Amino acid sequence: MIEHQNAFYDKFDRHAHGKGLKGHATHYCAGCGHGLLHKYIAEAITELGLQDRTIAVSPVGCSVFLYYYLDVGNTQAAHGRAPAVGIGHKVANPESIVISYQGDGDLASIGLAEIMQACQIGLPMTVIFVNNAIYGMTGGQMAPTTLMGQKTATSPFGRDRFTGQPLRMAEIVSEIDGTIYVERCALFDNKQRARAKKAILKGLRLQAEKKGFSFIEVLAECPTHLKMSTTEAEEWVKTCMVPVFPLGVKKDAVPDEPWFDPGTPSFEPASVQKVIGGSTEPAARFGTGFPVHIDPKDIAIKFAGAGGDGAQTAAMLMTYAAINEGWDSTHIPSYGPESRGGTSYADVHIATEEVLSPASPTPHVLIAFNQPSLDKFGPTVQANGTIIYDSSVTSQIPDGIDPSVALIGVPCTEIAQNLGKRMVKNVVSLGALRAATNLFPRETFLLTLKQALKDKCAMLPLNEAAFTEGEKACEEAMAAGTPATAAP
Repeated sequence: MIEHQNAFYDKFDRHAHGKGLKGHATHYCAGCGHGLLHKYIAEAITELGLQDRTIAVSPVGCSVFLYYYLDVGNTQAAHGRAPAVGIGHKVANPESIVISYQGDGDLASIGLAEIMQACQIGLPMTVIFVNNAIYGMTGGQMAPTTLMGQKTATSPFGRDRFTGQPLRMAEIVSEIDGTIYVERCALFDNKQRARAKKAILKGLRLQAEKKGFSFIEVLAECPTHLKMSTTEAEEWVKTCMVPVFPLGVKKDAVPDEPWFDPGTPSFEPASVQKVIGGSTEPAARFGTGFPVHIDPKDIAIKFAGAGGDGAQTAAMLMTYAAINEGWDSTHIPSYGPESRGGTSYADVHIATEEVLSPASPTPHVLIAFNQPSLDKFGPTVQANGTIIYDSSVTSQIPDGIDPSVALIGVPCTEIAQNLGKRMVKNVVSLGALRAATNLFPRETFLLTLKQALKDKCAMLPLNEAAFTEGEKACEEAMAAGTPATAAP
């Protein structure tokens, strides 16, 4: 890594594309506290020699631009999710120094659950919480820390009891067992700035020593939304914010010894298989190539039905079958609010190289186990696609389905009931899917069933029979051009 006087970049591309004097100054509004905090963070990183280990996580808001200034690892997180992303970095690379840098709307509103859980877990991390009592970047809306009586874009008459009291985050997190050091600082004069700098240094040092979780709240000025000069904004923080958010150390429970030593995680296949199951031996492959007759590179399938119809299990089996054949495949569930009678669904992708998005908004194939699922998703199937619907419970074909789509009615529920187990109707649908699309050879599916039922071997003959009956019923329906009927 290039040596710098501190952890700042040599020039700041965010400001005037890094040209001239502006390339050495931040873009923040005059009097904003972010510039000072960036300076203190950079100096602490340099003083502790942590530059090549540091990962700064910044989400939505003015804090998002941290990556333009700090020459460290940087990750952008979704709104409020910086602590969760930081935990991911920490457990994947335990030697990393993780800084979560968040504003009040981000941390104390949409990200409240994330920060509370991160504090409770208590991994050695450092959270820097910038509290300027406003949503600064997005238009000056009321934040969880907005003061009583303070006027904002969404509280034009001032915050009142109806909108609740401001949250005192430092006090809240200091009561959580996982935190070891919590302090609230400010920036309105040199004394307070020195304390803020010292607190940030301590928070990073405790993390480097593997002692635990630090939370540093900083009261910062936002002259733009206060509609004040820098001097006036500093005085406002001192006289208005400090009485509501008292400064000082809220918790200092630093353990004598470091505790965080999980070892280096392994991502080797053999190690992962011990956790998730599987085999080191390659599965037998029965296909001769990717089913390009459906799509040259990426096939999308949607299984949809009511809770209990087995759509999620069928989708998972489909995914395993594709992986056995050597293709990249993903399965993502989506559960509706109904436990029965509505529709929930699972999307499957099968790709020659890599699935780029797991969702299947316009599937090539739809398997619909009930009428609401056919009504909802039938019109989304691609031209020349295939719809297999359970004709035992579905009788009406909705409008809007492309005329080139093949509609095949298979009495999945009735077949399963005749076999003595209604729950295997999802396996019946897999047999129908194979017959209708020739996606993979039947041996591929039967191997997947055998793998899935390796601990329930007594269930295998029933499931194999369900698959076979689904194939037969689908073939009959296609030959007749009408929905199939179940054998007595």
